[in-house]
Amino acid sequence: MAIVSIIIPALNEAESIGRVVAEMPWDLIAECLVVDNGSKDDTAEIARAAGARVVTSPRGYGAACLAGSNAARSDSEVLVYMDGDGSDVIAGLSDLLGPIERGEADFVIGSRMRGKREPGSMLASQVFAGRFVGLLLRVFLGAKYTDMGPFRAIRRTSLEKLQMSELTYGWNLEMQIKAVKQRLRIVEIPVDYRKRIGGESKVSGDFKASMKAAVRILEVLFRVSAGKSS
Repeated sequence: MAIVSIIIPALNEAESIGRVVAEMPWDLIAECLVVDNGSKDDTAEIARAAGARVVTSPRGYGAACLAGSNAARSDSEVLVYMDGDGSDVIAGLSDLLGPIERGEADFVIGSRMRGKREPGSMLASQVFAGRFVGLLLRVFLGAKYTDMGPFRAIRRTSLEKLQMSELTYGWNLEMQIKAVKQRLRIVEIPVDYRKRIGGESKVSGDFKASMKAAVRILEVLFRVSAGKSS
């Protein structure tokens, strides 16, 4: 069984992070890393009390993912990313890890579009964005993604090849584009998705945040697809 580190970027997720960490399948993972991304609440303290190792990062979703990747145990073979709001269902971890542990894949992404979504867990705009970006990726790269979901697993050696640099919400998309360009073996599986436990989404919590994230994601799509650096 591969040595696995779970990485959870978290910004003001005090209402949910304790339950998220408590649900970890400790028999399958070596550690749970919560990356405090500049929280103003008790996110770090609650995560630590629940059993996570906590590291800090400059603001930015991608910055937090990168910090967690760099802080993971040196012997970790697989890095798994998920959100700290309770929307990702950790019970699906075995399915996510399966293709990597069987030697069939280097990168596995969980698709909320193909899985069971709790009503109200995703806005119509989020569903549209996922499908629209998936269409663009098929046109530009021939990639068959249906989602940019946060629940994903990648071999650590494969991640190092990607030379990730995106520090905002474009991190997930950058990973997916670079995985295609690096010819990684990519598998997409359906995963379940539920409403966040508490707090407010940093991407879809209000119109301004949604538009800012959408613009950044499109910018990353065209820049990284064209092979330009950030």
